[in-house]
Amino acid sequence: MSAPLKPLPAWADVALIPLINVAAAFVISGLVVLAIGENPLEAVKILVAGALGDLEGIGFTLYYATSFIFTGLAVAICFHAGLFNIGVEGQAYVAGLGAALAALYLGFLPGYSLVFVAIIAGALFGAAFAAIPGYLQAKRDAHIVITTIMFNYVASALMGYLLVDVLRAPGQMNAETPGFSKYGIVPQFHVLLKPLGIIWPDTPFNLSFLLALACAFGCWLLIWRTRLGYAIRAVGANPTAAIYGGISPARVTIVTTLLSGALAGGMAANVILGEEHRLILEYTAGFGFVGIAVALMGRAHPVGIVLAAILFGMLYQGGAELAFDKPKISRDMIVVIQGLVVLFAGALEHVFRRPVAALLARRTSQPPI
Repeated sequence: MSAPLKPLPAWADVALIPLINVAAAFVISGLVVLAIGENPLEAVKILVAGALGDLEGIGFTLYYATSFIFTGLAVAICFHAGLFNIGVEGQAYVAGLGAALAALYLGFLPGYSLVFVAIIAGALFGAAFAAIPGYLQAKRDAHIVITTIMFNYVASALMGYLLVDVLRAPGQMNAETPGFSKYGIVPQFHVLLKPLGIIWPDTPFNLSFLLALACAFGCWLLIWRTRLGYAIRAVGANPTAAIYGGISPARVTIVTTLLSGALAGGMAANVILGEEHRLILEYTAGFGFVGIAVALMGRAHPVGIVLAAILFGMLYQGGAELAFDKPKISRDMIVVIQGLVVLFAGALEHVFRRPVAALLARRTSQPPI
């Protein structure tokens, strides 16, 4: 019977294993592209050029990445508490309602204080919607996976009703609210940079990106530098031991889901306040579910989540260019690639762990020359 291998070093666990998993996903994706009669290397070249080849592509890539950072952080903070929040999609959707209501009905606020209040309102609505399944998990032992899945449908039905029958602008056929005032929107970078003489292409890339980075740094501080973060990690590691340490798993569950919903609300700042400037139907577009893949690939660490979000942003933007240049490679192929990334980063994340651990152990055990 072989001796157990030493644990992987932190750098290998956080960086090397995810890179190998992503590389494996792309190799399998390349075989799929080859099977439909296209050149995988040419497809990768088009995808990367479309995402990073010019300022316009970079702008769209970072715009998508901003939403993925928010949703990835929302999923990850629950991971640390041992919770699997699949309801980020619905929480972000309801957060858009909070941001829109503030932008539409608090226009009496002075100047750009309106947009700050709208961002906070979005976070509060997202937190409140997430608190319900959090409470049910903590106090009624209703599993959070089941309740958050159900609440995604509740959010969809609620928002459909409000946008069609309550908030829709008079005479408007589309299910959307009236547009926000200029003080109720998050400024886009091409508008901010123009007075400075810097020409940036007209893209939806906006200041929410900086907010997302600030939230990532804040999550790092919270999880690894505060008592609450220690309590969250303790409950995630062993709820029974946490109780003996004087930590309440129920309290941690409710607080963590509140924080998760608030982070999901950041997506409303990026899309509703930063691009659409009105609330539209199904604005989340599945980004809440992509946040699960981002959190898995980023190992629930803020730095990894930012990098994974940028990768998924590249897939979205580069995938659009790829579908345009290569009609045989549709947008569905990008969904396949995302699914493979989730497969290798989640369900099959341990496939390469043992070989890598054996290789590193062999290298470290070699005597010096």
